[in-house]
Amino acid sequence: MNVYTTDKIRNVVLLGHGGAGKTSLAEAMVYLAGITNRMGTVESGNTVSDYDKEEIKRGFSLRTSVIPVPWDGYKVNILDTPGSFDFIGEVEEAASVADAAIIVISGKAGIEAGTRRAWELCEKRKLPRMFFVTDMDIDKASFREVVQQLQEMYGKRIAPFHLPIRENEQFVGYVNVIQQKAKRWNKEGKVDKFDVPDYSKDNLSICRDVLVEAVAETSEEFMERFFEGDEFSEDEIRQALRVSVQDGSIVPVLMGSNTLARGMYTLMADIIKYFPSPDKCKCAGINTENNEVFEADYDFSKPKSAYVFKTIADPYIGKYSLIKVNSGVLKSDDVLFNYHRDAEERLGKLYVISANKVEEVKELHAGDIGALAKLSVTQTTDSLSTRKNPITYIRTPISKPYVYKRYAANKKGDEDKISQALAKLTMEDLTIKAVNDSDNGQTLLYGISEQHLDVVQSILKEKYKVEIELMRPRIAFKETIRKKVDTEYKYKKQSGGHGQYGHVKIILEPSGDMETQYQFEQTVVGGAVPKNYFPAVEKGIIEAVKAGPLANYPVTGVKVNLYDGSYHAVDSSELAFKVATQQAFKKGSMEAKPVLLEPVASLKVVVPDDFTGDIMGDLNKRRARVTGMNPIGDGYSEVLADIPYIELYQYDTSLNSMTRGTGLFSYEFARYEQAPDDVAKKEIEKASKEAE
Repeated sequence: MNVYTTDKIRNVVLLGHGGAGKTSLAEAMVYLAGITNRMGTVESGNTVSDYDKEEIKRGFSLRTSVIPVPWDGYKVNILDTPGSFDFIGEVEEAASVADAAIIVISGKAGIEAGTRRAWELCEKRKLPRMFFVTDMDIDKASFREVVQQLQEMYGKRIAPFHLPIRENEQFVGYVNVIQQKAKRWNKEGKVDKFDVPDYSKDNLSICRDVLVEAVAETSEEFMERFFEGDEFSEDEIRQALRVSVQDGSIVPVLMGSNTLARGMYTLMADIIKYFPSPDKCKCAGINTENNEVFEADYDFSKPKSAYVFKTIADPYIGKYSLIKVNSGVLKSDDVLFNYHRDAEERLGKLYVISANKVEEVKELHAGDIGALAKLSVTQTTDSLSTRKNPITYIRTPISKPYVYKRYAANKKGDEDKISQALAKLTMEDLTIKAVNDSDNGQTLLYGISEQHLDVVQSILKEKYKVEIELMRPRIAFKETIRKKVDTEYKYKKQSGGHGQYGHVKIILEPSGDMETQYQFEQTVVGGAVPKNYFPAVEKGIIEAVKAGPLANYPVTGVKVNLYDGSYHAVDSSELAFKVATQQAFKKGSMEAKPVLLEPVASLKVVVPDDFTGDIMGDLNKRRARVTGMNPIGDGYSEVLADIPYIELYQYDTSLNSMTRGTGLFSYEFARYEQAPDDVAKKEIEKASKEAE
């Protein structure tokens, strides 16, 4: 691929709801750019963007694909992202290096949950954006309804640039609002000009007024001319719109048909006309040598620096670190410094990635997106720069995974292979997390949703040839006591030669500190238990609190006082006192009103106001205590509640169903509380069966 200078580059992320047509839009762009000689389809599994076997099997995108599209002397780096919220980490990574966004909407399905989320992400990152309405070849598609809905949601910022023309229920052309001209596609795929149909004139007038008003607001001179009734030229309108689109005060709405590849030429032209090149964007890091702000601003003349926004660790194509060059010009065999790892990396060859294909390039200019192969220590969100000018950029915040399941190898001996495969997957996807929960004897796999975890399970099987079973996780219950007791145990064993003798008298009582497993003190007088056996007594306590008497869960909040006992000059040993303490603890715990404690989380649910009643009703069924509800603007509210961890199982599925995919939740550990009798009974019975 040719080398492109910064001013000839556009970095555009495709956002939107799953199934809206992002991948097929990218496919049409690739086809019209001459990269492919025929258009693939998602249904056929032969698109450039969705190349992964798992994506083909499921029929939707699982990861972000980067596709550089050469167009009329420019390079448009298209970042095609998954539409499902299950893979939000991929979207966040792509948006972190995009300079603008196209939010794709199906003209048939209209505004969906993913549309709103895409808009919110653009607002958060201050990305210039435009909407592209697909499926206009489908009879039930309504461009007018989509535009009306967008204007109701986002106001005067929404400005349709085109209006569809239908004849005999066929999508045959469009009206260009700026030019006030109608155009019809011919057999060669080009357009013929003709008169604006009468039925389009009213809409054209309305849309034109919106554009002219937006133009007028860009300067005092234009505002005066507007009030005087002066007409703006096409060039004046386009220049003013370029400023307004880039600052986000105008959001164009375009439309077309992906399957017919109609509307793509105007879309690509408008990407180049209205979206900023990287050198028109701001980008700053910190020079770690002097702690001063480094204004990179995608300036090719400044010291070299880059940001790693994604990692591909594929068993077939190898490891690639996807980067955006933030300053300077990268060249083959450059040596860059990774401040985060305190290590230098020799770049070797430079590549551009087009979905699953890599192509070598001589250099990458500031603002461009490329790939580096086999970096030894560098990971996603790391910064690269020269050692003389060590720069670090703010790491992209990636959504935290809250859904988890217990997993185990289907075949004994596969544990190491699974661990290695998961290490690669967690390197690729920062929303996957594997955790060893040794306290509860389980390994946990975290993800964004149950579907996300199912996909991980499937990838492990198909790509890495290892199988895991996903199961309901064990909840980290604990046990404690509610009563003070005095107990003792004498461990005495004689079997030829030296015997074993250890005798302890202890007082067990609640400590009042539920964050500490145990407190140990001794008040022995007269040497009834020699001091050299005190550590053995504490070791016995340490062993005893690992599994309580009710359901074998760890014990917490207990105070143990060793106040008396006895010993044998010959037969006493550390082992004997350790065993005696364990048995005394176990015996005393059963007499001290033991209770089961369950972990409780502080839950935050963000939902549209329309669903707050359903959410609160569902939380009540889950034994949650709603502690507050706060409006947070844009028709959304935040519901706060305390909820037992056991009731959070499959909450993501329920929330998604109740809110049609618009709800979000997060939680953190709050405290332990005594479990209700029915919950405790089930856990005790389960422990009893496992023991049998």
